[in-house]
Amino acid sequence: PDWNDLVYQGNWEEASRNLHSTNNFPDFTGRICPAPCEASCTLNLIETPVTIKTIEHAIAERAWENGWLKPEIAPHKTGRKVAVVGSGPAGMACAQQLARAGHDVHLFEKNAKAGGLLRYGIPDFKMEKDVIDRRVKQMEAEGVTFHYNAPVGGDARGAIDPQQLLKEYEAVALTGGAEAPRDLPIAGRDLDGIHFAMDFLPQQNRRVGNEPLGDARDILAGGKHVVVIGGGDTGSDCIGTSLRQGATSVTQLEIMPAPPEHEDKALTWPNWPLKMRTSSSQAEGAEREFAVLTQKFEGKDGKVTKLHCVRVDEKFQPIAGSEFSLDADLVLLAMGFVHPVHEGLLKTLGVELDQRGNVRANTADYETSLPKVFTAGDMRRGQSLVVWAIREGRLCARAVDTFLMGSTNLPR
Repeated sequence: PDWNDLVYQGNWEEASRNLHSTNNFPDFTGRICPAPCEASCTLNLIETPVTIKTIEHAIAERAWENGWLKPEIAPHKTGRKVAVVGSGPAGMACAQQLARAGHDVHLFEKNAKAGGLLRYGIPDFKMEKDVIDRRVKQMEAEGVTFHYNAPVGGDARGAIDPQQLLKEYEAVALTGGAEAPRDLPIAGRDLDGIHFAMDFLPQQNRRVGNEPLGDARDILAGGKHVVVIGGGDTGSDCIGTSLRQGATSVTQLEIMPAPPEHEDKALTWPNWPLKMRTSSSQAEGAEREFAVLTQKFEGKDGKVTKLHCVRVDEKFQPIAGSEFSLDADLVLLAMGFVHPVHEGLLKTLGVELDQRGNVRANTADYETSLPKVFTAGDMRRGQSLVVWAIREGRLCARAVDTFLMGSTNLPR
């Protein structure tokens, strides 16, 4: 409400200062957050809500255009060294706050550039990557050292031993995200042409960003019948990317029933309402099928050619006689992520996991089962929104600063 009112008064610079006091990267959230705040707006009860997300975006862009976002360089250095592993929005927020507190912060990223899923999961047509690059420059000016092509743990080329980080740094924050995808272990899963969304999307982002694909074989949708399994944002991104690559057809399957066209506001407000939403990618020409279960994949010469599906009832039980098949040359599995990748970093360190397979840590001190090792973002809470990643990164930075200095002046 504060920065909305400041914009109303025409005081954009103060609105930017107010907005940035709780959100390091409103230019990220103003582009890709689904805006649950708008669903919770009181105006939404009787008419359309305040366009909070658009205003946020406008404030951030005006701040950049007018040179209001100067690097906030710490006046005093503490001499303490901190390592942050993973440069997604949680890692970037954590690193930026710690640098502003005066610590010597080193951010380790396995890929060639910073941003995590912001860069390698979200297509450029939804978020241009220079939005990330300008924040990286700001952070470098504030004293954050970025280490690229630097995976921590595992046996990849150039991998860093996690134990070495514990020796060299006085605190380590794990912000590596939740990258283990949910699989579909049914007959025919081993056929060629069936891929996880996060094998497909990063390739296109690397092509657009003029990055080498490495040893990976090209996954392209041009001239193919594409089936996307999963109805969320990742599935939508697969649709838009497939259509831009020249797919012959794109069909999206969702196991949930079709939601209503309009929500019952009196029943759902202020919670996120269940209603039919059509993304720009879906509007570009995807066929959407709801309440559908894929039973098996069929192939020829080792390559997928068909999906065998059945419609399901409200209890997700197959409806007899409703079986059908779909032509498919490329199948993209976009059913979400189950937890962080355990192989490599987490197993080498030996941090405790919770019952869902995420790194165990509470929201009071963000400390893992290992002394001086902290965690935040999707690696701690599981797959979630960018706004939560930024929030947890900030709170984790406060916890690390308190651990190192005995107290903290970092804002929440």
